[in-house]
Amino acid sequence: MKKKILIVEDQFIEANHLRIMLERAGYEVSGIARSVEQAEEQVAKEAPALVLLDIFLTGTRTGIELAEQLREANIPFIYLSANSNEEILNAAKATHPNGFLVKPFREKDLLVALQIAEYHHENGLEAKLRKEAIFQKQLTAITQEKLAREQTLLKIAQVLQPLFPFDMMAVGYVGELPHVTHVLHFLRIGFNEYQVIDAQGLRVVSNLKLEEFNTLQSKMTPAVDVEIHTGAAFKKLAAEPSVRKLIATTFGMNSYLGFPLQTVHQVHGLPFLAFYSRRPDAYNEEHKALCYRMMPLLSQTLQHLVKSEKPAAFEQDRNVSPTTYSTNNQVNTFEGIIGQSHLLLNVFDLISQVAPVDTSVLITGESGTGKERVADTIHALSMRKTQPLIKVNCAALPTNLIESELFGHEKGAFTGAFEKRTGRFEQANNGTIFLDEIGDMPLETQVKLLRVLQQKEIERLGGKAPVKVDIRIIAATNRNLEKEVAEGRFRLDLYYRLNVFPIQMPSLSDRKEDIPLLVDHFLQYYGRKTGKKITGVSEKGLRALALYDWPGNIRELENVIERSVLLAKGTLIDQIILPTNSVAKVSGKSEEARLKTIFENERDHIIAVLKKCNGRIRGSQGAAEILDIPPSTLGSKMKKLGIKRDFGY
Repeated sequence: MKKKILIVEDQFIEANHLRIMLERAGYEVSGIARSVEQAEEQVAKEAPALVLLDIFLTGTRTGIELAEQLREANIPFIYLSANSNEEILNAAKATHPNGFLVKPFREKDLLVALQIAEYHHENGLEAKLRKEAIFQKQLTAITQEKLAREQTLLKIAQVLQPLFPFDMMAVGYVGELPHVTHVLHFLRIGFNEYQVIDAQGLRVVSNLKLEEFNTLQSKMTPAVDVEIHTGAAFKKLAAEPSVRKLIATTFGMNSYLGFPLQTVHQVHGLPFLAFYSRRPDAYNEEHKALCYRMMPLLSQTLQHLVKSEKPAAFEQDRNVSPTTYSTNNQVNTFEGIIGQSHLLLNVFDLISQVAPVDTSVLITGESGTGKERVADTIHALSMRKTQPLIKVNCAALPTNLIESELFGHEKGAFTGAFEKRTGRFEQANNGTIFLDEIGDMPLETQVKLLRVLQQKEIERLGGKAPVKVDIRIIAATNRNLEKEVAEGRFRLDLYYRLNVFPIQMPSLSDRKEDIPLLVDHFLQYYGRKTGKKITGVSEKGLRALALYDWPGNIRELENVIERSVLLAKGTLIDQIILPTNSVAKVSGKSEEARLKTIFENERDHIIAVLKKCNGRIRGSQGAAEILDIPPSTLGSKMKKLGIKRDFGY
């Protein structure tokens, strides 16, 4: 049976051309709509298998509005667009399309995009069902272990984490009076590491008197339906005196998802589950739908727990400290990525989810945040871990040789090609290729890369036939690719093809609580390397490190610690020498002029030249020419010195 495709395009010639291409490929065109209203009628009438959707249509409504309805109806769709600004791109991306084609495109590009969209749609549904099926098996196994209630709930919290990402989970019963309200809170403090806090522990942590805490607890009302509060809505909710406000202010939460667990056997009141996250956009309508699907299973499990004897952990008159439980194998799993901040834990969760599958990954973030480490970890945890991981720095490749480096060439393909060369993609066959600084790739090479991603084959320069390759793509950039797309420097369809699974690396200034762990790691490393026994950094030194903004992120911190170890005269580092632009912030007053280090002088000089060239590196009067060094060398120096292309020095 032919698959029906609806074309939503207001240009008659383009729509008719699409119809011809689709029918020639064996698809059935269910209709052509020029406006959102016409498309809504045809979707209701025909129920197409897929929609080709232009963004700008006849009338006041855009394709983005229709896309939201298609997503709710679970109908896959592909955007068609000639150009889009950054605002439009962000709005389109938020609808989670199944593909993006930039006009004009070839018939082959369209057919490949359709195949990819169908594959992702089917496998996306399958992945969701598979994840829920795994959770059901895990939940059944947990209830059969015959553990104490607190430990059982802890294990349930761990298996719920992939479904409902949270920084704190609350589970318990809300009754009519404070003395029948019993809640346990599970605060995430590491990867697979949680702190269990009962009511008394929550009161102690929040430093409230018993009367104050009981007053807040008495205001708890049982939820009668799924509640989602994020961003401004959560702030409004957290402004009202309640336990939720207490949790929000004590632990810095910004999102809430809660729902009742309807059970036949209710002992202390109405049972509920609630999730809190520090992210302001943590929960959405998909989580709400998931809650309804999970309710019967979770209700049944909690009903089983209710029937067991009430544990002491639920008693409010116990004066105990929060208990920490851990099945933490973070050191082995994420070797080389140091930290336990909630932003980094979110990265760990994403790595765990995407590593076992072959999905393309786009890692974004400032220079020096650890993007390459994430790529290493994804490969190490993947099914391809025994195969090669080939790394390519796109910014360092000479423009005239980039195709030869990536795709290879035959002997005699061009002047100087004295022998056949195997490109990086062929070297990575059956393994993973890491394309670092993908935002610096020239447009003409982007087109060829897109075809490699879509067709899984390359063409060597001078070659007579394409070569099939089986590779996984991991790309990284410190640029804002949405902005690059809007300004015409990066292809929209390539961006979408790479951005299947995005991972945003937080800057060090956003996770300063990880600085002590990073400092300790670098002290041990450079202590061993230099043969010095360094025990730590003084309080004054740590305070200076915490006050600095770290424009060069972890790489800059590593350089500072290495320099401090080399200059250390004892076992404790008391004086931290930071770049000159941090002195006023650290000390609160200007410091007397001092000699700069070679590191600082080189960094300042490159920044001054870049500013003079308006950020241009290559070409006539570019920074590389003025500095009299190759562009690739300048790119490497900028990366080492923590200099960003967007002048966020």
